[in-house]
Amino acid sequence: MVSADFFALDEWMRSLTTHAGATSKAYLGDLEQFLEFASDKGLTKPSEVTRATLREFLSEQAQKGLARATLARRAASLRSYFDWARRRGLVELDPAKRLSAPSGDGRLPVVVAASDLIEILDGLHEQTQQKQEQEQEHGHQGDVGLACIRRDLAVVELLYGCGLRVGELCGIRASSLDFTSRTVRVLGKGSKERILPLHDGVVEAIEQWMRFGWEFLASSSTPRDVIFLNRRGGPLGPRDVRRILDLRFPTPVHPHALRHSFATHLLDGGVDLRLVQELLGHSSLETTQIYTHVSKERLAEVYRTAHPRA
Repeated sequence: MVSADFFALDEWMRSLTTHAGATSKAYLGDLEQFLEFASDKGLTKPSEVTRATLREFLSEQAQKGLARATLARRAASLRSYFDWARRRGLVELDPAKRLSAPSGDGRLPVVVAASDLIEILDGLHEQTQQKQEQEQEHGHQGDVGLACIRRDLAVVELLYGCGLRVGELCGIRASSLDFTSRTVRVLGKGSKERILPLHDGVVEAIEQWMRFGWEFLASSSTPRDVIFLNRRGGPLGPRDVRRILDLRFPTPVHPHALRHSFATHLLDGGVDLRLVQELLGHSSLETTQIYTHVSKERLAEVYRTAHPRA
């Protein structure tokens, strides 16, 4: 993550003398979220941030299903910080001037249709098979291209199959997986650990990647316990995962959309809300209840589309 020192967050926080303590704390949390986003974009100081960067950040936050009020506060936090940064001389022009939250209710998360996800996963399976047959015809055991397809298939299967946050997926190590019990142990927000079941498709995809793909991307310095690797042989990061989804999906899909899809599809299938809460690692049932609204909206849309009198 970007060092907060370059952004002088402590100094900015001390300047918030007119705000209540809770508001200042919320503003700091908003800026820390932004710094994580900036780090993924390779930005290291305030002067590198543009208005387009801020709009992309807020748009991504909206895709995660944040409440409209939360989005509005994040925009206000950014306006407060960059106005201060301009006066402090950290930026020449204020990129957040008159910045507002994205239009729309900012409430319901983006959900990928189950049929679309199945088509994408089936397509990756077919690509793997075709590429493998081509390699065998030429007497090869595989290459980096085939390894990346195997890795990407395992990443998508795991994100959607377990409803993981992208950070949870990137943090998975060899000791996290138990193929005997078909489970994965992940560390969520607040360092809360949970153990999730793996279905057959996820297990097969991970095993194929680890057995026939991992070595093609690994280097001499690659830690042996890291499961997912980028092309440089390093641990896969959130930005790498976004690139994978950009490559494999016909339209841009944020990794969090697969988590939303996991939850919504389970509820559509009749799974109890409290079980979905446990699988997602939500501390509050209210957080999980957003998916019941998604399902109701989808039900209403199906009704409006299908009923002759609707």
